[in-house]
Amino acid sequence: MIEASELMTGNPERADVTDPLREVIRKLIELDVRHLPIVENNELVGMISDRDLQGLMVPDGSDLEVMRLSDPRFDQSVSSVMQGDVISVHPETNINDVIELMIDQKIGAVPVVDPITGTLVGIVSYVDVIREARDYFSGESVGAP
Repeated sequence: MIEASELMTGNPERADVTDPLREVIRKLIELDVRHLPIVENNELVGMISDRDLQGLMVPDGSDLEVMRLSDPRFDQSVSSVMQGDVISVHPETNINDVIELMIDQKIGAVPVVDPITGTLVGIVSYVDVIREARDYFSGESVGAP
């Protein structure tokens, strides 16, 4: 069985709970990611995704790259927009359970936290799962027969 630790992106980029929204949006754009864990003292306290930012988007539906980041709304801290009730898994969680969580909760990424310290150690995104499926079917996967 494949565990979350085998598919996760280890030591993922993150933002601090006090970071201004403007900086978090810039980080999402620069990293070209859709999900970013939010930490306080390296402990996971939230997640933000492009979906969380849709309410702040310009009315014509333009993407993040054309938003006017000088808008004062982006001065607020990320904590005002992030999702605080974060669903997370441990490194040894079976990847099938991670996939079920993603489907059931309609989320595109699941943070991986150390079960003892509560610190963020990784993230499993839908891209990681799709990549593993591709590799599995081509015989290059960690879990390939």
